[in-house]
Amino acid sequence: MATIPKFIKNNNYRGFKYFLVFLAMLASFGFGLWSGNSSCPAQPVEGADLSLFWKTWRTLDDKFVDKGKIDREKMVYGAIEGMVKALDDPYTSFFNPEDSKQFLEDANGSFEGVGMEIGIKKGALQVVSPIENSPAQAAGIRAEDIIVKIDGKSTADMTTDEAVDLIRGVKGTEVTLAIYREEWQETRDIKLVRDVIKVPSLKMEIKDGGIAYIELFQFTEQANDDFRAAAVDIINSGAKRIVLDLRNNPGGYLTVSQDIAGWFLKKGQVVTHEDSGDERATQDYLSEGPSLLEKYPVVVLINGGSASASEILAGALRDNRGIKLVGTKSFGKGSVQQMVPFSDGSSLKVTIAKWLTPNGSQISEIGLAPDYEVQITAADEEAKKDPQLDKAIEIVKELQ
Repeated sequence: MATIPKFIKNNNYRGFKYFLVFLAMLASFGFGLWSGNSSCPAQPVEGADLSLFWKTWRTLDDKFVDKGKIDREKMVYGAIEGMVKALDDPYTSFFNPEDSKQFLEDANGSFEGVGMEIGIKKGALQVVSPIENSPAQAAGIRAEDIIVKIDGKSTADMTTDEAVDLIRGVKGTEVTLAIYREEWQETRDIKLVRDVIKVPSLKMEIKDGGIAYIELFQFTEQANDDFRAAAVDIINSGAKRIVLDLRNNPGGYLTVSQDIAGWFLKKGQVVTHEDSGDERATQDYLSEGPSLLEKYPVVVLINGGSASASEILAGALRDNRGIKLVGTKSFGKGSVQQMVPFSDGSSLKVTIAKWLTPNGSQISEIGLAPDYEVQITAADEEAKKDPQLDKAIEIVKELQ
């Protein structure tokens, strides 16, 4: 399946913020529905007249012809979903209890589907990146591919969560995606067979010339331990330089990105600014060390599949150390979502802030531009050539 582009800060991570006023409004709203109260909620909502909602509710309850189809629980969830969708933010979503459970399973790094991250960009449903060793990757799905249809259903005006519901499925079943790619003349149907997807965190090897090459696939909880082990191996190997590959890395947990940045930065340097808008103060996330890779010359690879935590890490290394970025422009997914759980098992994923690089540059909808733009052509792919990596190695060899 396609997983939801996520930059989730959950209860276990610092910076978790409870939206008490919002929750109180939902609580009073929900209580009126669940108790069968036909009057308006006791607490009015500023700037909103809910009397029309209640009139509609009572009219449906009284006049709808097929009483057997009236499911008040589904009506509550449908009303909330409609309210959230009206915000027109592709990353703010309400999950009923079943969908909430599936979302949390996906975030843990193992699920059944086709293995790719998706997002909305310029109004189109796009692939952020295929996951390593997934059916999507094996079928040739690329970052920035536009998903036009899912099993014949148009994705126009479809949210990421609606797309996920259509694409996800049981191992062994099929889903057909109509894909458009800029270099193609028309859309192509790609049939994918769903499988169990296990998200790897990274891969490291020492290349000729004493260059440590780290491919970081995703900022999962496991990535922290895996990166620590890789860093120790690099230090013990005698490698003198590092190429950090963040291509097709769709992001993950903020604190994992922050912790990995701490290996490359001095303690106390800014990793990212969290801008919550309005008059609220910007919160800074700082490097906490151990800074053991701070002395190594580094070059970072990015492309259109580098999103969220990848962009934060790349931006932090660029702004603090002048580290060069090689490849193509990153995705531009610079907002942060918070999961708010509710007592019935449902949950709300809500955009609460936007990320800025240490120098104050906005990531959302803009992305990071590489210092050295290098494209990979179809001919390069067929010949199994990687001119982006070649350029990164060329540059890092010249660094002292």
